[in-house]
Amino acid sequence: MTVQSPTPLPPRREPDEKVAFDRGELGHLLTLYGRMVAIGEWRDYGMSFLRDVAIFSVFRRTAEHPLYRIEKRPKLRLRQGQYAVIGMDGQILKRGNDLRAVLRVLERKLIRSVE
Repeated sequence: MTVQSPTPLPPRREPDEKVAFDRGELGHLLTLYGRMVAIGEWRDYGMSFLRDVAIFSVFRRTAEHPLYRIEKRPKLRLRQGQYAVIGMDGQILKRGNDLRAVLRVLERKLIRSVE
């Protein structure tokens, strides 16, 4: 008598992991956002968490294209840097591995607005 083993289960697939900002990164982003809202430059933000990229978008008005996108792409960590600030026209304004240093390109606009 031959005993048949049950049919093997298909391998378990891990749910697609998504890239996200950690608590410290969100703190830096929201601090800058709050300062820009206080001077009237920005009014809304949105976040997207995808498989390859996390995006923090800032808007002057809710119903328009984002003024800036701050992207985190961990796969570029060893190349150009995992963080990038991208303008409305798609131009990369700053790229690097230190989020605070990358956000300085937007803080310069904060200084000009206050003067």
